[in-house]
Amino acid sequence: MKKFAEFSTSDFQREIAKGKVVLLFSASWCPDCRFLDMFLPEIVSEFTEYQFCYIDIDGATDLAKKMNILGIPSFVAYQDGQEIGRLVSKDRKTKEEVVSFLKSLG
Repeated sequence: MKKFAEFSTSDFQREIAKGKVVLLFSASWCPDCRFLDMFLPEIVSEFTEYQFCYIDIDGATDLAKKMNILGIPSFVAYQDGQEIGRLVSKDRKTKEEVVSFLKSLG
């Protein structure tokens, strides 16, 4: 998984341009985000068709606002530059919710 402490609009365009990409907006201080740490490596290894990018929300506030990321942790998926799905809310995500979301992308 790629990790970005800062993530600009140009970083965003570059990362989503080709292939299947899942952006995970998160923060080190977020307890619901840290809850993901227990099962996220397993999910990443299961869904190898996706490139996962961890984005620290504190270093991407402008982009998060522009993308309407209203809470963390949040996932936004792209294929060849086009958004194909999002799991965006301020609620804690379970492993089952994340897996179901990724499977729904087709």
